Amino acid sequence: MTINHKSKFGKSSLSLAVSIALSGTLLSSPVFAAEEETVSENVEKIAVIGSRSAPRSVGESPVPIDIISSDDLKKNGSTDMIDMLVTSVPSFNSRAQPISDAATLVRPVNLRGLPSDSTLLLVNGKRRHRASVIAFQGGGINDGAQGPDISVIPSAALKQVEVLRDGAAAQYGSDAIAGVMNFVLKDSAEGGSISVSQGEYYEGDGATTTIDGNIGLPLTDAGFINLSAQYKTADSTSRSVQRPDAAAIAAGGNEFIQNPAQIWGNPELKDDYTVFINSGFDINDKHSIYAFGNVSSREAVGGFYYRNPHNRGNVYSVDGGETLLVGAVNGDQSTCAVVPANVPNVLDTDAYKAMVADPNCFSMNQIRPGGYTPQFAGTIDDMSFFAGVKGEIAEWDYDLSAGTGSNKATFSLRNSLNPSLGLDTPTDFETGAYEQVETTVNLDFSRLFDVFNGLNFASGFEYREESFEITQGEEASWIAGPYADQGFNIGSHGFKGFGPESAGKNDRDNIALYTDVETYLGEKWLLGAALRYEDFSTFGDTLNYKITAQYSATDDLAFRASHSTGFRAPTVGQENVVNTQTSIVNGDLIQTFIAPPTDPLAAFYGGKVLEPEESINYALGAVYQSGDFFLTVDYYNIEVTGRLAQSSQIEVEAKDYDALRAAGVEFPELISAVTYYTNDFDTTTQGIDIVGSYDTELLAGDTKFSLAYGWTDTSVDKFNEETTDPGKVRRLEDGIPAHRGSLTWGQNWDELSMNLRANYFGEYYATHADDTSDWGSEMADSAVTFDLEVSYTVMDSLTFSIGANNIFDQEAQKLKDGTLGELGAVYYESGPFDYNGGYYYGKVNYRF
Repeated sequence: MTINHKSKFGKSSLSLAVSIALSGTLLSSPVFAAEEETVSENVEKIAVIGSRSAPRSVGESPVPIDIISSDDLKKNGSTDMIDMLVTSVPSFNSRAQPISDAATLVRPVNLRGLPSDSTLLLVNGKRRHRASVIAFQGGGINDGAQGPDISVIPSAALKQVEVLRDGAAAQYGSDAIAGVMNFVLKDSAEGGSISVSQGEYYEGDGATTTIDGNIGLPLTDAGFINLSAQYKTADSTSRSVQRPDAAAIAAGGNEFIQNPAQIWGNPELKDDYTVFINSGFDINDKHSIYAFGNVSSREAVGGFYYRNPHNRGNVYSVDGGETLLVGAVNGDQSTCAVVPANVPNVLDTDAYKAMVADPNCFSMNQIRPGGYTPQFAGTIDDMSFFAGVKGEIAEWDYDLSAGTGSNKATFSLRNSLNPSLGLDTPTDFETGAYEQVETTVNLDFSRLFDVFNGLNFASGFEYREESFEITQGEEASWIAGPYADQGFNIGSHGFKGFGPESAGKNDRDNIALYTDVETYLGEKWLLGAALRYEDFSTFGDTLNYKITAQYSATDDLAFRASHSTGFRAPTVGQENVVNTQTSIVNGDLIQTFIAPPTDPLAAFYGGKVLEPEESINYALGAVYQSGDFFLTVDYYNIEVTGRLAQSSQIEVEAKDYDALRAAGVEFPELISAVTYYTNDFDTTTQGIDIVGSYDTELLAGDTKFSLAYGWTDTSVDKFNEETTDPGKVRRLEDGIPAHRGSLTWGQNWDELSMNLRANYFGEYYATHADDTSDWGSEMADSAVTFDLEVSYTVMDSLTFSIGANNIFDQEAQKLKDGTLGELGAVYYESGPFDYNGGYYYGKVNYRF
């Protein structure tokens, strides 16, 4: 037997090997553009990730791969790429981020129960850069994760998405412990589309408008340029109730209390636009060049926690609300009267009025008499550009490419204070920026040798450099004002600006060498092996391997297995990030300082130099394909040692103040707790993914049933009890549903089509915001939601669609008794589906 698997468009898969970039890319070429478009419409779609051999159908792959076409992605009311993928890929999850600091701006995801930075992202087979945003409050699994920004990729730019659900660090490098996602850009040289969609939640908020388009243009007869663009705006949502403490103060006569005082809901999105370009040109029949990239930007404005005007620590009080924190202009607080704060409304007390009348004395109530709720805003600017040349030299296929990408998050805080500046404080602050920049160079070779029924050999080299830069915020956002030593908080409250001690740029580089071999032994066995060596400038080298096998038991049934080792290097950001966040601990808000693990404060409480995670991955599966019926079942087991995570909040105790000052920590008495990154965990994650489809005829039309089911179980084998509390361990183990699935019924008639999807979410450990205590947690119930879309096509080019996500408005899990409404919230925002409720929409699409 020779390796000569026919694709649906008639060419041997191996005849397309010339078009393979050995980094996993199906190299765009106008010669194959029309043929590739046919693939995206076919049941037996062709994948190029998971193997460096010729592309093959999903059923012939020795590792589990999902392929989602652009059309399938769009059968969803959401225009966010994350939401589109959640309904299509088993064991892929994400949650809303209503009050989560920077995670509000870039939502983290997880594949196979691992954090977002354990999944490698590719665009056209080339490594996609990470986001600059680090998920400080990432819902347990993603706490401290720094993954790529998937939301920046619009469906209008995509031909298909390939998801490799298998450890692949030995093939593709660091970050591929959970798997790989490859976003394949459209490469047509003609035609295009434009669409407009608009929708809102049943509650009447969150109105979203999206306009996107795509056009293919010829680049002479030998090339193409394909352009895509998307523009989006979205209003904020609110699923809030008035906080009891704010309501009590309002009932006491304080007229400055807002209702609700604090918003739990989706952030407002402004001017969210992205432009992608993909291009290719044949130099001759053996060599071609290609280039692709993007420019994107969006602004998001989200909520924060309410600051109570009677008891908020180091702003309004230092004794839990017994008395107001009163500052003295002359520095002697004993000259100012004591103002009791444990009253219905401090503004009406004689003591407060007397204090205000004294020009030497002040409190922050004079600026914010009703307390305040800061608004966290950020602008995300993202760009990338890759270019390369590929072809054939002396029977060897080659691909030489280079590219760069950057993601910058510029932060601001509104409606806040720098209490240490007293009454001279501004209320809006530019707090600084994070920027992630990555540059990658690849040189890859492959060749098919006529031995063992055909042996594909691949080898290559990669150089990568990445940097993480913190830009200083405006002075008022970080400076210790004249009243810091009187107990007033330093910096913009809620999100302290980055000071000169935090600002700076850190970088590292690494080189990698790999070898990949794949061959058939006889007619039934497909074997593969990969070996990858990487050397990092910051922590040394690593060598990893992968072995794959597939056995074709019959023409319809095949068994597959893989075993691999992997690693994930700590990001430059995780090693050097500095931040201040507001956290909930036992229902109370505390100010937490996030420090690099080698910072004097972190080191005092156990911080150490970070080491890479290491993993061992086992997988076993089966593929059955007979006629129009297709089914895959895959079991996986992933052991991760030295797993990187953000520590729990470690209390800064008064007995340590002198030692901390001696170590160089300023004003330790104003820091409630510290957290840092640490190799804290050993975990084992196992699961089963089931993917199936069946095509038939029903109700006088073409019918397709699709199933995607995932069972995921994570156990923490070891953790450091000094830096991690049991609640955080529980979130890692049970924070996402163990069972999740979707069953889709697609029905097509001539001009009319319908797509009905049922989504199942199993029980999960629900927590309120980032609190890991028993105060705000419980096991949440399972739930089922339904999505429906109906489309009608006019003149083969104009399509009208209406639909709804969560069409029966299934309510999210409410907070348990005792915490319901306590901080203004009704639902656990850590739930696996949108707590905003049902969402209806309409779309118009024109193709030309």
